[in-house]
Amino acid sequence: MDSRNLKQRRVADDPNAATRTADTMNNYTGKREMRMKMAKRGLRSLAVAVSLPVALHLITVYLGSTTDSYGTASKPFWFPPMWGLRLTCLASSFLMGLSAWLVWAEGGFHKNPKALPVYLSQLVLSLAWDPIVFGAGAPWVGLAVCMGMFGALVGCSKVFTDVNPTAGVLIKPCLAWVAFLAVVNLKLVYI
Repeated sequence: MDSRNLKQRRVADDPNAATRTADTMNNYTGKREMRMKMAKRGLRSLAVAVSLPVALHLITVYLGSTTDSYGTASKPFWFPPMWGLRLTCLASSFLMGLSAWLVWAEGGFHKNPKALPVYLSQLVLSLAWDPIVFGAGAPWVGLAVCMGMFGALVGCSKVFTDVNPTAGVLIKPCLAWVAFLAVVNLKLVYI
């Protein structure tokens, strides 16, 4: 096609062009505002998804752990201090909340009905471990809870990876932590 035959449309040639340009600009402004509202909702839901498990874990640690037998017992050199155990459990709760939010944002709890029960079972087991082992002083029961928590994390990893691969990757450090926690718990049985 010959470019000399093409005519350029000017605003003066088309009386409706100015109103269309203004409507288009308003449309972009409306989309930007809509995106900002959606981003704010996303940040709120992220804050809830991450802070709720961490807050529940903090409450459980505060209310459920009464004995200090862990600090006074003779332990191997590789045992983490009590604050290290609890801080890492909080970090694990944070990562699990973040991965659950990623799955929720993709609509994974609706697409896969197994995802929510598996995540909730992992959350309940992780909240129950500290009061059982350090509050009640029952390391055998804590070991069983640890094994259940590991199984729930494996289930979460499979289900979450199908929905969002990043959520599945975030669970891997939690799996490593629970495996180490099971070894620590096993040693507590024999102390």
